Amino acid sequence: MQFAQRLLSTRGGTVAVSVVAAVLAAIILIAYLHRYRESVRESGVPVSVLVAKGLIEKGTSGDVIANQELYSVSSVPKADAHDGAITDPAALKDRVASADIFPGEQLTTAKLSASVTDSLANKITEDERAVSLPFDTIRGMISQVEAGDHVDIYGSFNVRQVKADGTPAQTGGERPVLKLLVENALVLAAPKSSSNGLAGNSGKPQLTIRLSDPDAAKVAFSADNGVLWVTLRPRANSAATSPDIVSMETVLLGVPPVVVYRSLGGKR
Repeated sequence: MQFAQRLLSTRGGTVAVSVVAAVLAAIILIAYLHRYRESVRESGVPVSVLVAKGLIEKGTSGDVIANQELYSVSSVPKADAHDGAITDPAALKDRVASADIFPGEQLTTAKLSASVTDSLANKITEDERAVSLPFDTIRGMISQVEAGDHVDIYGSFNVRQVKADGTPAQTGGERPVLKLLVENALVLAAPKSSSNGLAGNSGKPQLTIRLSDPDAAKVAFSADNGVLWVTLRPRANSAATSPDIVSMETVLLGVPPVVVYRSLGGKR
């Protein structure tokens, strides 16, 4: 009798434990299913990511990508957003492409490392060019002009007077003239002194200046066939520069520049 009672008691305890275990398993399963449904729901929520419009070459700075809008904003399900996907254009600042990023590829922190680059190619866009020009210490304001300054570039030439048909005149000889070539050009790099190593084959210190493609050609020609001068512009509220020709006649006699221009073969 006592044995039967003990057996029933043991079986009752086992059943009770089994019931409790089943209840716990059901609770765990319900919690898991709830989390799973939440995860599935969240993975389908659309998020905005930055995507390359075209090929972004290795070494391109995040500032260039942002300023030139080399990206588009795309909405993708959260599950399809890559790890480290960049969602805010402000996050491109002070980053540089550590590998080529192909059209349609998401911009990620893995492909855009948090470092800056001093490459000149990242400081020019579209038809802009970086040109290094030789100057002597005085004409180039070496040690006074710094990277980030804006300058005007003048060319000084000895010009022979020409006839109305454009051919050189037989009399009159050469006349010195000065002409504004480029206004408000950005200095990308400048030597701190005339002997810091930034010198070309001429041995003269160089200024590296950002110019448009046509202006770059014009100034390069002038460097080979005349003498270049730079003048420093104020950092704020700088006014437009007069493009008039300066010659001996305009300086000493007050002759209007247009008269000098015509005497040199100009048509205006």
